[in-house]
Amino acid sequence: MLAYPPKMNRASPLRRILAAVALLCAAAGVWVVWLPDVRPLKSRPPKTTAYIELRKRQAASKKKKLDLRWTWVPSADISENLKRAVVTAEDDEFWRHDGVDWPAIRAAYERNRKAGRFAAGGSTITMQLARNLYLSPSKNPLRKAKEILIARRLEHELGKGRILELYLNVVEWGQGVFGCEAAARLYFEKSCAELTSDEAVALAVVLPNPRRWNPSKRGVYVERNSKRIIDRMLAADLARAKAAGEDEEPVIVDEVEEASVSEDAFAAPAVSTAAP
Repeated sequence: MLAYPPKMNRASPLRRILAAVALLCAAAGVWVVWLPDVRPLKSRPPKTTAYIELRKRQAASKKKKLDLRWTWVPSADISENLKRAVVTAEDDEFWRHDGVDWPAIRAAYERNRKAGRFAAGGSTITMQLARNLYLSPSKNPLRKAKEILIARRLEHELGKGRILELYLNVVEWGQGVFGCEAAARLYFEKSCAELTSDEAVALAVVLPNPRRWNPSKRGVYVERNSKRIIDRMLAADLARAKAAGEDEEPVIVDEVEEASVSEDAFAAPAVSTAAP
């Protein structure tokens, strides 16, 4: 007579699979619950950011204190030149996507696959804001997933104008330099509101590696990439003019209004708040 193993043993692989699925679901639930509450950002600046705290820890590990430069300015005091240059350089679909530019994500995946390493991230400005506020520079895929989830929450709760205002106020712009006001004061000795088109573009092009490149030093990198961004801005102007049926070629001026986007509903606090 053939001997069969106990029924419990025959069913155990299925039970182990179901248990693993249940564990993953529970972990996913905890992960989603972990997502930060971004609603306070509607009306007040953050007290600090994940990147600032990271740089403090890095300085402390070398027995140094981070020389932090960070001053909050409301959207009305940020040059329109800078808003436009940064959007063009970092995320030219910013005003149209929902926080995640899926075609850019797919393109980055293909580049990474061909390169055999993590060479591109496809992050939008909203995703970069999520990373700066809450995450880390890690290229771990799980971090990217968190970045996407937080970005969607930021878009839902805050809206585009406020997201851009926050991003320009917290993004790293050099060693210990955070936000556009500190960057403008350090590199060009003027307020962010006074930035010219050329200065704004120079600030925008160093964002991929702001601790390496200095926007006030017109080296090969800054010059080459500034020309590339200015060309893209002019091409966008020409496309808008053509769509509107205009005959005259548009030019980049020191104050450019972002078309069809109102920021009134996302105004920052009336009083500028210095970071701690």
